[in-house]
Amino acid sequence: MLDLKNSVKVFESPAKTGVAAGKAIEDKIVELQERQQNVRIIFAAAPSQDTMLDYLSRSNKIDWKKIIAFNMDEYLGLPKKAPQLFANYLEENLFSKVGVKEKHLINPWNDVADEIDGFSQLITMHKIDIVCLGIGENGHIAFNDPPVADFGDSQILKKVVLDDDCRLQQVHDACFEAIEEVPTTALTLTIPTLLNGRFLYCVVVGDKKGLAVKNTLRGPISTSCPASILRKHPHCMFYFDKAAYKVTKESMQYINLNK
Repeated sequence: MLDLKNSVKVFESPAKTGVAAGKAIEDKIVELQERQQNVRIIFAAAPSQDTMLDYLSRSNKIDWKKIIAFNMDEYLGLPKKAPQLFANYLEENLFSKVGVKEKHLINPWNDVADEIDGFSQLITMHKIDIVCLGIGENGHIAFNDPPVADFGDSQILKKVVLDDDCRLQQVHDACFEAIEEVPTTALTLTIPTLLNGRFLYCVVVGDKKGLAVKNTLRGPISTSCPASILRKHPHCMFYFDKAAYKVTKESMQYINLNK
């Protein structure tokens, strides 16, 4: 079980949170690059990741020619140039600024069965070194919403129906103007696939994530809050701003606010 005292970092602002996470991820990439040929990283795509990705994109320590990158989920049903597509977000916020060795992005226009098969083979070809992720307002990780989350999932990538809380979050994040515009289905890496990563870095900001963060850290480990399973990963680091963390008396026993 994860030692929360050493694994949870809380900061004054979203910007400080993202920079701290970026520095930690940068350090881990550099460490791994000193002893292995490639570093395989799965990236989340969401506004909560903006500052962290910006920090990484400016790094002069990372050898991007040794990075093999993946995204962790993707909407189905959007046009190819839609800015809400996670592949387009990562292209704008990271890949257009650095030269990765390889990038493998879920193709939502491919036959779903074929895409699941092909992408699953790419992900499992070698160990995933780093997973950069967030937590949804409903406690999801990637698009593993509570109704479809499975801690023992035998699939690597699967098609899911998005629940209304997940779709509403996309409106809260200003990615869509109304819930009716948000796709109802997506492809997502499953929870066991994400947890198979060697080192996980979870960045969460904003007061709308407060309940999900509390359930993740202090609630039962249950698919009612899929992110709660992160407590079972031996190398998961959490980076919260104080709005998302919503410090409680119980929490204060093991958290000091990082400036």
